[in-house]
Amino acid sequence: MAEDHLSSAPSAPSAAAAAAAAAVGSSVIPIVNKLQDIFAQLGSSSTIDLPQVAVVGSQSSGKSSVLEALVGRDFLPRGSDICTRRPLVLQLVHQPRRPADAEADEWGEFLHLSGRRFYDFREIRREIQAETDREAGGNKGVSDRQIRLKIFSPNVLNITLVDLPGITKVPVGDQPTDIEARIRTMIMSYIRHKTCIILAVSPANADLANSDALQMARVADPDGSRTIGVITKLDIMDRGTDARNFLLGNVIPLKLGYVGVVNRSQQDINSDLSIKDALAREEKFFRTQPAYHGIAQYCGIPQLAKKLNQILVQHIKTVLPGLKSRISSQLTAVAKELAVYGDPVDSKAGQGAKLLNILAKYCEAFSSMVEGKNEDISTIELSGGARIHYIFQSIFVKSLEEVDPCEDVTDEDIRMAIQNATGPRSALFVPESLYVGRSADCLIQVFSVHNSYMMNL
Repeated sequence: MAEDHLSSAPSAPSAAAAAAAAAVGSSVIPIVNKLQDIFAQLGSSSTIDLPQVAVVGSQSSGKSSVLEALVGRDFLPRGSDICTRRPLVLQLVHQPRRPADAEADEWGEFLHLSGRRFYDFREIRREIQAETDREAGGNKGVSDRQIRLKIFSPNVLNITLVDLPGITKVPVGDQPTDIEARIRTMIMSYIRHKTCIILAVSPANADLANSDALQMARVADPDGSRTIGVITKLDIMDRGTDARNFLLGNVIPLKLGYVGVVNRSQQDINSDLSIKDALAREEKFFRTQPAYHGIAQYCGIPQLAKKLNQILVQHIKTVLPGLKSRISSQLTAVAKELAVYGDPVDSKAGQGAKLLNILAKYCEAFSSMVEGKNEDISTIELSGGARIHYIFQSIFVKSLEEVDPCEDVTDEDIRMAIQNATGPRSALFVPESLYVGRSADCLIQVFSVHNSYMMNL
């Protein structure tokens, strides 16, 4: 059955087709990457979903090893517990080799540190860790805010990957009790979009039917049309078993297929085994294992890189018409809104004059509205000066009339106030300070008390 499957598999693309795909990839993927950087700075205001590859897997499934092997350098935080605590958008950019300056062929750039190049990949790891701690804390907390990293190298193909936190079951450190649900929600916010290719990473030494990555991919992509399966740790499977049927899609079929890889072990990492040597060892493993003879297109990091590049290019070509339409529509809307604000002004003096002009027009419009001279006069409700007049005459006056300024004031209080207001002399009239601003009822009471006071002198 495996041989029948192999015979029905699509043939390898011709050299001309591969060259054409590479040319498209080298031109289209960088443009999409630039759009992603722009939309990342806009934040949630962007409603356009751009093509990308999201890497999904459970904790310790080998996601970091796969990404480092694709880059060919050690640059990701590693450890026995959760390491990826923020989404890492990794843009691999193929950079032609420069023989005169070979040491400067590879470097990384962070979007949050624009203009700074990292030639030491150990510094890239430290910056990822530091930026993660700044946002998510230093005690295993998780955040959904992205870190965006570009790696320029002659050893990579143009690919955009999003490394998502691994699915974990038990909270540790500062993680909330519902950490698993939060991580699943974060992952689903990426992979549910039709423009996202899902790279589902599953270890070969666990039951593939229980894979968290494949389970989430099936929810977001029921027909498996945009899911690529990656089976890691093939070299530590139980003796007498292999992953051939998994790689051929005989167990859990995926339209985009599977690729098997061999990771560096923690011991390899501790002993500083280079990725170059690890890739050579991986190639030797697949060459010497009879179970994987005849299925070379399903095995190894180099095959995975080519497959991802080709699928991403094809995916971009598929979604490009709709993407172009949405961008054009939003561009037209923004251009119309921008035209309302007038021509741009570059100089500081011009900007100040422009601001004063806007404020003067606002004051003029406000004054016209208050005076009832604006062009758009409402026939439905009171507005402008008429509304202000209504408030003062019908609401404010009524409220004042309900207030009794002489409330809780006795005749004796008024008599005492009259004596204090007249000073050392007797007065025939009520002192001005006692009746200015008083209501009619209060004045009546004041004059009545004053008359009674004068009669008793």
